[in-house]
Amino acid sequence: MIDGIIPLKRVFSLVSCFTLLGLTFPRTSSAVTFCFGDCCCCPPTSFNMASMKKGSSAAKGSSGGKKKLPAAPLSSKAGKKVQKSPIFTKTPRNFRVGGNIQPRRDLSRFVKWPKYVLLQRQRKVLMQRLKVPPAINQFTHTLDRNQTSQLMRLLAKYKPETRAEKKQRLLQEAERQSAGGAAGGKKPVMIKYGINHVTDLIEIKKAKLVVIAHDVTPVELVCWIPQLCRKKEVPYCIVKGKSRLGQLVHQKNCPVLAIDNVRKEDQAELEAQCKVYRSLFNENAEVRRRWGGGINGIKSQHAQQKKEKLVNIELKKKMGLQLA
Repeated sequence: MIDGIIPLKRVFSLVSCFTLLGLTFPRTSSAVTFCFGDCCCCPPTSFNMASMKKGSSAAKGSSGGKKKLPAAPLSSKAGKKVQKSPIFTKTPRNFRVGGNIQPRRDLSRFVKWPKYVLLQRQRKVLMQRLKVPPAINQFTHTLDRNQTSQLMRLLAKYKPETRAEKKQRLLQEAERQSAGGAAGGKKPVMIKYGINHVTDLIEIKKAKLVVIAHDVTPVELVCWIPQLCRKKEVPYCIVKGKSRLGQLVHQKNCPVLAIDNVRKEDQAELEAQCKVYRSLFNENAEVRRRWGGGINGIKSQHAQQKKEKLVNIELKKKMGLQLA
């Protein structure tokens, strides 16, 4: 190396050493020139830029291993962000102390029931709390399940015609008359329904059996029919369900039905049932005299029981003092 000229290889080694030691490169007043090893002042060497590139690539290949490929432009990692609605926020469960899953409970108390359900429940409570006169309380005395099923089987045989059935019957009757046949086919035997119609049948004593529903609202529509049946000596009975009677006559509800005639094969069964209903309803004086209601709620019953216990304790104390 001639004065003022430093080979490039030595410059690289000096810079790296100063960098590792945390020192700065010394500044000199004299000008420093860099030599690439092929000038006249340096010994001949095979160093050139091509050899530097080869050496650097060999070093990278030996130290780095496999080259990392760039990511694909349409890879699955760069997916589209899903926009979540701010209205629905995530509420994760907390299973720590006090936050575990609660047992199942009966929540029917907190249900918002329909209006008709509330009305019928309130009506039932009022009928239990207030004093109910016998004329209204008699509708709680109904037929049992077996007696009701026997009655329904008999009534189902005499269902009234539908409009389509009546139209078909009249067409057949007209065809028979147009063909020169005898006119005057009898109407089919069927049960009668409707308060006014049934009332007329009872008054003329044509009704053989009257069936009344127990849940007619308002009850003033039918509360006088039992007394009319007793006066006209027409057997009657009270069954559960105005909707059940309505099914027999193709209606939603039916407050009262009547049988005015039956076929010969059902005459004996009708008489047997009428005999039972006379003893249960027409001739049962207890039903006409029994008051209803007057039942306190569960809280009032508990309060009354506590008062009775205190009174009994006081009486026992007095008895103990008198005996002593």
